[in-house]
Parts: sequence; C-alpha cells; structure tokens
Amino acid sequence: QMADPFLYHTGERSQYGCLGHEVQIEHIKAYVCRPSFFTDRAVIVIHDIFGWLFPDIRYIVDLIAGHGYVTICPDFFKGTDPWKTTDHWADFADWMKHHDPMKVDKEADVVLKYLKEQCGAKKIGIVGFSWGGMAVHHLMLKNPQLTAGVSLYGRIIRDSEERYNLLNPTFFIFGEKDHTISYDQIILLEEKLKQYCKVAYEIKVYPGQVHGFAQLKPEDMKPDDKPYIEEARKDMIDWIKMFI
Repeated sequence: QMADPFLYHTGERSQYGCLGHEVQIEHIKAYVCRPSFFTDRAVIVIHDIFGWLFPDIRYIVDLIAGHGYVTICPDFFKGTDPWKTTDHWADFADWMKHHDPMKVDKEADVVLKYLKEQCGAKKIGIVGFSWGGMAVHHLMLKNPQLTAGVSLYGRIIRDSEERYNLLNPTFFIFGEKDHTISYDQIILLEEKLKQYCKVAYEIKVYPGQVHGFAQLKPEDMKPDDKPYIEEARKDMIDWIKMFI
C-alpha cells in the first residue's frame, strides 16, 4: 500500500452548507457564488483532484465571493469521476493520464465567455489548488484574458523553457513540508522566473505546511497550522485585490 502523498485527511470533512448555487454552462456544470452587490470583477477557482463537488473547494469559492467577486468553480473533469479517497495511489498515474491539468483551455474559454456575457465581468482572475494549481500555471502562460493568477501547491512541470514566460501577474504558494514538491524545485522555479518572466510574480513558502493546507475549513484546522493557513489565504486575496 502506497502512502497518501498529500497527508490531507479528506475523511474528516464535515458537511459544508454552501452559499452559492450550481449552473450548467454549455458542456460543463459549475458552482457559482456571487456577492450581495453587483461587481464586474470575477475569479475562476480550479479544484484539486477531488473535484468541483468537494466541500473544501466550495468553501474557498464562498470565501473569495465574500471579498466582492463573482466566483465560479467549474467541473474541469467534465462529468468524469474525480479521484476518491477510496482509490488506490498505485492507480494515480493512470488516472492522471485521463485528467490532464494542461488540457483545460476549452473549459476556461467557456467559463470566461459566461462570466463576460452572463455576469458582466470585465476583469477576471484565476486561483487553483494542487491539480488546479498546475492548471493555473498553464493558463497564465496561454490565456491573456486572465488578469492575474494564484497557483497553490501545483506540482512544478519543467518540460520546456516556455514554462516561465507568464502573460500576467502570478503568485505561487507552497507548503514547506509538501512532499510532492521539493524545495530544490521551488528554488529552480524562482531562478527561471527571474530569468524569463516579464510580469509581476511572487513565490512564497509557508513553514511547516503540507500539501493541501490552504483549503481547510476552520473546524479542520490544527492550532499550530491556523496562522499559516490564514496568512496564505490573506496573501491569495491580497494578490487578487492588487490586480483585479
């Protein structure tokens, strides 16, 4: 039996009473939460391997909406099964072949169109966690419609030098104890961005934090981790507010 590579205890999640609602946008479903007033600013949230229905990701959507953004989490798995806590990690590489975080462009375009035409959005940012963090990194290299991005503990892909020429400001958040991402990889990312990136970027590592730390709901936080979780969220929101 392989160890869970995330140290992220999803089984302890309590039911979360969501503040938003579900919509159908062309070929994908999405969870949307709007602030109580009109705004022309929006944020797309890209879920992790546990998918768009996972309570922790909906909690984050509601949290961002509370800061004054139309916030939407589409099902980037397009109705296929997310990874489940009962699945075996030996099968993970095979599952990833069918859930490629670099193949999200079509869905992103559909959601951008919806936000502009149906919600009146003029400035749109993007935030992604783990699998979604990888997708954000990809989209910030490809889609100029995204005004700013936050990638939280997305595995760093180094398949070409083109991975560093970001189109718009991007913030990378990592946990120090994330054993899916080595510190050497983070240092290399920083060096390469310094070399190639022409827009604002930031990389921040949060002490003692494991993979998945920033999306825990309050009742699931450990006291020692709480200050870092809250700091990461504040930093995420501050980055969004700075550019969107």
